[in-house]
Amino acid sequence: MRSPALLSINPDNPQPRLISQAVKCLQQGGVICYPTDTVYGIGCDIFNQKAVKRIYRLKRRAIDKPFSFMCADLKDISKYCLVANAAYRLMKKNLPGAYTFILPTLKIVPKIMISKQKTVGIRVPDNAICRALIEELGNPILTTSAVVEDDTEPMAEAFEIEERLGNQLDMIIDGGPVYPAPSTVVSLANDEVEILRYGKGDTSQFE
Repeated sequence: MRSPALLSINPDNPQPRLISQAVKCLQQGGVICYPTDTVYGIGCDIFNQKAVKRIYRLKRRAIDKPFSFMCADLKDISKYCLVANAAYRLMKKNLPGAYTFILPTLKIVPKIMISKQKTVGIRVPDNAICRALIEELGNPILTTSAVVEDDTEPMAEAFEIEERLGNQLDMIIDGGPVYPAPSTVVSLANDEVEILRYGKGDTSQFE
């Protein structure tokens, strides 16, 4: 069994040299594990279909259940989604943060990432490592929790992920412990605000 590369990256001030190493892995079609503001995540470049399919297999997930992806900031989101004025205002107030927003997609997004309703799930995590990775890569990164379907609890530390999933990953970024809680999922797809899942983010303003 191969072992993934392990990088310890400072969660507050990510070291540019180590971020570049992780981005090189993504550019080469790698699947990596990284910390977010909600859970440890697994991801790849959304434009690398081979890597995306690897994550479907790893997660034992049906191909018709697309994954969300992370953008660097609000401006980045508008390259991949249709963002109405009301949606923009709501996201501006809440991002970066522990939310997944469901939005209508633009054609640039690969079909494997799009739901039957022609929507996508978008995150801008409040995590400096994630945003540094996306900015340097120049593309969104697929994001899904580092949990396989038969696991009950998300893993809080990098060493747990190495033990459980290490041989299926190319790289694990240790950014310290993350106390797992899922993001709040909010649909902004039909000019209406609808909470689809209650999670870490505050929902009072959406209700």
